Amino acid sequence: MRATVGRTVRNKAVRSAVKTRVVKVRRAIAEHAEGLAELGVAAIASLDRAANKGILHRNNAARRKSRLMKALSTAGQAPAVAAPKPTKAKAKAKVAPAKAAKLRAKAKAVAAKPAAPAAKPAATKAKAPTGPAAKTAAKPAKPAAKAGKAAKPATKKR
Repeated sequence: MRATVGRTVRNKAVRSAVKTRVVKVRRAIAEHAEGLAELGVAAIASLDRAANKGILHRNNAARRKSRLMKALSTAGQAPAVAAPKPTKAKAKAKVAPAKAAKLRAKAKAVAAKPAAPAAKPAATKAKAPTGPAAKTAAKPAKPAAKAGKAAKPATKKR
């Protein structure tokens, strides 16, 4: 199976699951059902997950979440805390145990090395100017017209 076909099938399943969760929340709002906050949190979490994986565009997910939260708040059942966004610290905690042990051993080896002698300060270079003025100054001048040829008169194009 081609990779794009597999991804398309998986993405379609995720999008369908997200839509199902959102529809369940809307139906629960209309029917004044119990456990509305939990359904809302689940729908928002699935929207976040789909956006993080790139299945839904982040603005699309944000718009859907906003509409859900608005509907939940008008129903009086807004979830107290929206699904938390994953942080880099959590992502690092999911490293495989063998890889984590390897990283710890490497950190110990680096810490055990003696400190290198202080290096001499590098010679300072003159910085090239930046900004629009520098761009125009850096451009070479256009070559002058050749001596043997006269400049063509400007004519209007029809």
